[in-house]
Amino acid sequence: MLEELVVAGFGGQGVLSLGMTLAYAGMVEDKEISWMPSYGPEMRGGTANCITILSDQPISSPIIAQFDSAIILNQPSMDKFANRVKPGGLLLYDSSNMLHPSTRTDITVVGLPATNEALRQKQPKIMNMLMLGAYLHFKPLLKPASIEEALKKVLPEKYHHMLPVNMAALSQGEELLLKSAAPDAVVA
Repeated sequence: MLEELVVAGFGGQGVLSLGMTLAYAGMVEDKEISWMPSYGPEMRGGTANCITILSDQPISSPIIAQFDSAIILNQPSMDKFANRVKPGGLLLYDSSNMLHPSTRTDITVVGLPATNEALRQKQPKIMNMLMLGAYLHFKPLLKPASIEEALKKVLPEKYHHMLPVNMAALSQGEELLLKSAAPDAVVA
């Protein structure tokens, strides 16, 4: 098993914490992991992305040019990373924030209105967990219990009271995906 994933969006959307959660969950399950963040000096509001690699074998390099999957949270990231998903890969994007989603037909392209759902629930910080829940529907690489353990490492202790909310959002992300029936999905 080898999964090379990029998560990209604006700073403050939970881009880095989503990738870090996957990396810690991989460690909980004794997988080889790599997590490499990249962000501009602006941080919140600036662009941010991270590459997370999960594998059963040693990882040769954290620097990769193409990805098995991409979780895209804003239009600039769509413009930058959509063409770097390998043929047959997955591009999952927040349809609440996208003007021009990818029209590629050689990958699975799925929009999820995660920001709109998070705002509807008056919990804007769960958007990234909604996206993670949808991602795990397509790529069930890690167990929910491992994600919960990882969140204990990723979230500062003062936010541990939010663990149940985040775990609920993980389930809701998959439910939202199934409910929306991915109307804009293009499957190769």
